[in-house]
Amino acid sequence: MNSQASEIIETEVVLEEAMSMNHSRLIGRLTVALAAYNDQYETFPELEFELSAGRLKPDVAILPKLAYDWEADVIRCPTPPIVAVEVLSPTQSFDYLVAKIRQQYFPSGVQSAWLVVPAGRTVYLFLPDQPPQVFTSGTLRDPATGVEVALADIFR
Repeated sequence: MNSQASEIIETEVVLEEAMSMNHSRLIGRLTVALAAYNDQYETFPELEFELSAGRLKPDVAILPKLAYDWEADVIRCPTPPIVAVEVLSPTQSFDYLVAKIRQQYFPSGVQSAWLVVPAGRTVYLFLPDQPPQVFTSGTLRDPATGVEVALADIFR
């Protein structure tokens, strides 16, 4: 009788949803707009974080300036971003992202969050324990960083 040893390997399969054109466009425009603050902050699109509330991946994250080590890369950043930006995609619900902000980002140490709604050309600025501020025109000023973004620049 021939017996073979079997090894079961558990793997985590994460299916990334396809990004829509408007979603991708806004992430790019936000990243370009935030480049004006490169002396003060680091901007990371689609960086995954390992935080107290679990693994989170905002569409854009703003962090303090970091020292680079090109030989030791980081797959999941253990430090929460100052600002987490979520762009509502066609496959997400507004309520889901609000819950993610309130129940995951803020308890993990994120200081502010932006929820960008492409179809309404609107940005909601969330701060812990406060109602959201709604921007449909003009300039969003984030009190956690002092970063300012003109809505006309991202929704052009």
